[in-house]
Amino acid sequence: MTPRDAAEPNDSSRWSDLDRPPLNATALRRGLVREDSLWSEVSLVPSTGSTNSDLVALANAGKAAEGAVLVAEEQTAGRGRLDRQWTAPARSGLFFSVLLTPTDVPVQRWGWLPLLTGVAVATGLSRAAGVDTALKWPNDLLLTVAGEERKAGGILAERAGAAGVVVGVGINVTLREDELPVPGAGSLALAGAVSTDRDPLLRAVLRSLEEWYGRWRSAGGDPAASGLQETYAAGCATLGRKVRAELPGDRSVTGEAVAIDGDGRLVLATAEGVQEPVGAGDIVHLRPA
Repeated sequence: MTPRDAAEPNDSSRWSDLDRPPLNATALRRGLVREDSLWSEVSLVPSTGSTNSDLVALANAGKAAEGAVLVAEEQTAGRGRLDRQWTAPARSGLFFSVLLTPTDVPVQRWGWLPLLTGVAVATGLSRAAGVDTALKWPNDLLLTVAGEERKAGGILAERAGAAGVVVGVGINVTLREDELPVPGAGSLALAGAVSTDRDPLLRAVLRSLEEWYGRWRSAGGDPAASGLQETYAAGCATLGRKVRAELPGDRSVTGEAVAIDGDGRLVLATAEGVQEPVGAGDIVHLRPA
């Protein structure tokens, strides 16, 4: 991998907010890159447009191997699903992408990777930050702030070459109320996390991702045999709620979210008595009448 590491700590600009110290690239590598680990390289950059775009480009050029991790202290053009912008102050969150090449898993099961990442992120943050997390299908991390459910993170998966997938994660860690990009956003700090130290939080999330990815691959990508399907459903805040699925082609479906099927799709039970699986779209949680 070729991105340059973040500047050394004597760069005073990196310490402009003492509540937001920089990540330590050396410590992260020491804790994550081992002979028996999935993680092959950890690169840290002070700022970039999008870690996903950068890592996809490196993978396409043959300059990144499976287990490469690219972390940015700041993203200036971070993207969510449907090309939505993701913005946050420098060092206020975790912004990183990983390269996975599950060549021993049938390609039709690769669609589980964003959901797997969601389970891993939620599990890692619960352990390290001590907060209750929930998942909004297909790729949002929800936290409770002052009794209100808020989005504090998102996941974006993109194909990289013929045999790779880059999965990007953005998590709001120390954002204050006046820094939130949109109404309804949240952060670990606002949710009362016991720790907002980004180094151990990132290590916890990546170790959890390594654990779940290994379990899924060992099961040949089978979501039931690996326990992924059951675990995702147990932590999914979308299930059991009335939702509106806004689908490609300006079509929408409203119904109760009743299951996650074997392909990772959200199954809606409509008022017409039809169970309709949704594989792509924007999900709106509707309030009870």
